[in-house]
Amino acid sequence: MGRKQLTEEEKARKALFKEFLKEYPIKDEQDLNALVREFVSDIIGDGLEAELDEELGYSRYDYKNKQTDNSRNGSYEKTLHTSYGDTDIKVPRDRQGEFEPQLVKKHQNTLKQDMEEKIISMYAKGMTTGDMESHVRELYGLELSDSTISRITDKILPVAKEWQQRPLESIYAVIFLDAIHYHVRDEGRIIKKAVYICMGVDMDGRKDILGLWVGENESSKFWLSVINDLKSRGVEDILIACIDGLAGFPEAIAAVYPQTEIQRCIIHQIRNNTKFVSYKDLKALMSDLKAVYQAINEDTALQNLEVFDERWGKKYPRIAASWRENWPELSAYFKYPQAVRTLIYTTNAIEGYNRQLRKVTKNKGAFPSDTALFKMLYLATMDITQKWTGKRKDWGEIHNQLSVFFSQRLPY
Repeated sequence: MGRKQLTEEEKARKALFKEFLKEYPIKDEQDLNALVREFVSDIIGDGLEAELDEELGYSRYDYKNKQTDNSRNGSYEKTLHTSYGDTDIKVPRDRQGEFEPQLVKKHQNTLKQDMEEKIISMYAKGMTTGDMESHVRELYGLELSDSTISRITDKILPVAKEWQQRPLESIYAVIFLDAIHYHVRDEGRIIKKAVYICMGVDMDGRKDILGLWVGENESSKFWLSVINDLKSRGVEDILIACIDGLAGFPEAIAAVYPQTEIQRCIIHQIRNNTKFVSYKDLKALMSDLKAVYQAINEDTALQNLEVFDERWGKKYPRIAASWRENWPELSAYFKYPQAVRTLIYTTNAIEGYNRQLRKVTKNKGAFPSDTALFKMLYLATMDITQKWTGKRKDWGEIHNQLSVFFSQRLPY
């Protein structure tokens, strides 16, 4: 394979550089670093001047085209940390203090910050270490190790902890509680741990993740500590809590929020019921079960449950029995109109978020620690929830209905 032919521009640049090196010879790495620092300083300085030209609409000495009452106001020196050592740059100022430099932002003191932001973004999207190393090599020509990725992403931990402890709204219309499981290394063993997740919908119809808690395994005792944490962060009331079928869950919520309505997730109930149903029966059985949970009202639902039991009770006796045992929590949504029912009868909202978390973490295998797991999920959560900017389209109708049902507990 022959040598790559240089363009005329590349040849000219090479010749110019050779002439430069004759006058300023480089003896060692220290000389090379000093030269690069000078280049960086000059290039960034020129770039910042060009940004100010664009901001003001005229260049330094082009007063004829000046169409603003703002003007230059000298510059200030700033020390910038680079991979080649510290270098001083001159940052131009405007008289009215409106100039916001983009090449090196006001509080930026290192050229590595942009790289670190990109690494954190790639990490949040679940990219493998190998892919991240490849991207950084392409973008910056730098080698990246696992320990470097860990060190950079660890910088987010204080922010993540602050987020986990942030004050919350005083009232939530609905909260969804669920757990997702991951393998974590603990004292030389790999064990399965539960991440407890709470999603809230506030009284303006906006959803948010209220917190992520890593625990040994899913239990009503740990859920009680989660509920207490919500209380300590300012949540005074929760109108409706949507939960899975964990034993002791309703009691854990009632211990902190005794007035909260409990709605057990219908989808969880169905999954638990149909685990051992024969495939050839599944379609017909699901059709009869649908007549129960999609009934027009509670009385019709109970009648359809009797019909279901008559048809399937001998072959699958536990299904109808399970619905009767859990009926108080399963049937709570029947008292509400359709818009509210659609919001609360399943935990689809939080399960959609869980699916996105699994997509991000699918390449991670076992996490080295609880902290590493929390960091990954926090970054993924920030990436996912930045799209949650609006409220539900039907929130006006839902809010009006909740205002009627919970009039004594709402301040308006």
